[in-house]
Amino acid sequence: MALKKAQIQQFKIRLEELRAQLTHTLVGTTEQVKIPDESTGYSQHQADQGTDDFDRRINLELTSKEYELLRQIERALEKIEGDTYGVCDITGNEIPVARLEAVPYATMTVEAQEKFEKGLPVE
Repeated sequence: MALKKAQIQQFKIRLEELRAQLTHTLVGTTEQVKIPDESTGYSQHQADQGTDDFDRRINLELTSKEYELLRQIERALEKIEGDTYGVCDITGNEIPVARLEAVPYATMTVEAQEKFEKGLPVE
């Protein structure tokens, strides 16, 4: 059963809200990573510097994952504009509404996603 226009509009609003929240978070995280450590100097203990480096690495990893999520949200919004939202990018089958409610930026069915992630051919 194809999605109704009202359902698509609700998903669009939700995706736009997610995009706004994520963008706000990314701005803060990116700024945090860019700020040089003011306390770095000769008197700082080596363990403290290691902790700071670890924190910075974690922030960079999180930022990378958040950018990937933002890309997925943008792709879902593109699909809404192209009237293909709710249709699997790989198989062309409809994505169940329950999946879209759980993951509104889903662009593949669960089965196609699993095969894609395992590197298996998707039919």
